Amino acid sequence: MTRDSWSSRIGFILAVAGSAVGLANIWRFPYVVGKHGGAAFIVVYLLCLALMGFPVFISELIIGRTAQTSPTGAFRSIGRNKFWENVGTLTILTGFMVSSFYSAVAGWILGYLIEALRGNFVHFESTNEAVQHYQLLVNNPWWSVFFHFAFLLLCISVLYMGVRAGIERGNKLMMPLLFVVLLILVIKGLNMPNASKSLRFLFTPDWSVLTPMAILTAMGQAFFTLSLGQGTLVTYGSYLNKNENLIASSFLVAIMDTVVSILAAISVFTIVFSVGMEPNSGPGLIFHTLPWAFSQIAGGYFLGVLFFLLVLLAALTSEISALEPAIAYLMDERGWKRHPAVLVCGTGSFILGIPSALSYNLLKDFTLHGMTFLDLMDYLASSFLIPIGGCLAVLLVGWRWGCAQAFDQLRQGSEEMFKKHPWIKYYFWLCIKYTAPILILLVFLSILVS
Repeated sequence: MTRDSWSSRIGFILAVAGSAVGLANIWRFPYVVGKHGGAAFIVVYLLCLALMGFPVFISELIIGRTAQTSPTGAFRSIGRNKFWENVGTLTILTGFMVSSFYSAVAGWILGYLIEALRGNFVHFESTNEAVQHYQLLVNNPWWSVFFHFAFLLLCISVLYMGVRAGIERGNKLMMPLLFVVLLILVIKGLNMPNASKSLRFLFTPDWSVLTPMAILTAMGQAFFTLSLGQGTLVTYGSYLNKNENLIASSFLVAIMDTVVSILAAISVFTIVFSVGMEPNSGPGLIFHTLPWAFSQIAGGYFLGVLFFLLVLLAALTSEISALEPAIAYLMDERGWKRHPAVLVCGTGSFILGIPSALSYNLLKDFTLHGMTFLDLMDYLASSFLIPIGGCLAVLLVGWRWGCAQAFDQLRQGSEEMFKKHPWIKYYFWLCIKYTAPILILLVFLSILVS
């Protein structure tokens, strides 16, 4: 059976960028920037991205491109023992778990887009009314499960068509559309009152507000923003031609991911400052603060629709990438054809995600250590499985496989870049062997003690 592959470099870049760009960029990044003081946090975040996020990103892509198979087979091929095979399988299970609760949350986004289209975000007179509207919706189990199903159905429809006709073509449509929507929001935001105040907040560092917790949060954001530790990049790398300039393509993806995060922060904070609110609204920014803000500004209906369309597009591309490793596993390791693999994985993700969709209504009293089922799944994946998967991937490349052999693979398609910029070799050697594992360990420990 001929294995799928990307048809073009731009298709690969947009697909991987679609995987990286998600709720972490458009939902989480603005509120952690707001909580931790703005520009100073962004500077630390960019530094952590260079020392930790990008090296792990490259490591996972090298593993996939070299082995040309799913994470289970890729880790087994390079690690050469059962332990590393199990690590590969763990990353697949992590991505599958993420897909289930991510879909439940993304279902709310889809539901909120429908609410915005119906004009339900133009009449709030206070944030309390916006909160009450949110609670009215999520307290309805049928609403939560229906949009969880509808969102997954959209993703399965893309995955069903395959790597080129589905994932690649879908990202070629959705990613440019995402950037167009985001730019419209930014342009509109920059013409609002107090836009200059939001720009000062985002681009003029005040180092006095930078706390140790802010630094640790910046490390975590730099790690989670690139879809690391979930088998996605290994899988996407396995569809890649070995002559592709992996460094150049990956750098473009990292730039796109960073630009989306910063533009999302500009679009959010120009709205927030225009209505006189403080930037530290926290995780409720999307569902509580912004719907009320849309009620207070001219063109709020249009902005609300565009904003939730933007978040939905980001969620769709990330959910697709979270499901693909499990699909690739069934095809590569079990010999399944794509269509039944997609249907089984999609159905499994829907069933596993039902308790998450019901976590704030029928199952709201079912808690463990004070966490709902959705919160527990998120905590297990974000606090343990994803950092462990990412750390083990970089340890596999830097210590088990060895940088010398890994760099031989990395040079394929990048020979001229290594010749012109010899420092690249030393940058990746230092980061893959030392700085990335150490920083991931610090993120992991900070989560444990928090």
